[in-house]
Amino acid sequence: MLCKSGGGWKNALAVVLLALVPATVSLAKGPNSTEKPAETTIAVAQLPVQGQQVLTLIYRGGPFKHDKDGTVFGNRERLLPLHPRGYYREYTVRTPGVSHRGARRIVCGGKQVTAPDACYYTEDHYASFRRIVQ
Repeated sequence: MLCKSGGGWKNALAVVLLALVPATVSLAKGPNSTEKPAETTIAVAQLPVQGQQVLTLIYRGGPFKHDKDGTVFGNRERLLPLHPRGYYREYTVRTPGVSHRGARRIVCGGKQVTAPDACYYTEDHYASFRRIVQ
């Protein structure tokens, strides 16, 4: 049992709460923040085959299966580095066995759609992202 004297129970509670927070959680950044959201990476070779295919199509300029592919991604959650609206575009990564678009996406950013500055993979419908690296 924790003792309330000396603040020991507060320290113990803080340790328990910190242990419950996943290491990949990034705090929301304000619009004037200079901090970058936490980034993890995924190699192209580690992407699912369908993701690798979509990445190839992005660099080729298509064709894409879904009407939403290539449309502006708003980054409303601010999990990706902040850029003006229109910088990011989203693409569907097919999920085998699913009849709808599913949760997997690649989001790329840059001025040139077929030569993006950076691309990110999400398998949980924008709840988290990993930067795609070679």
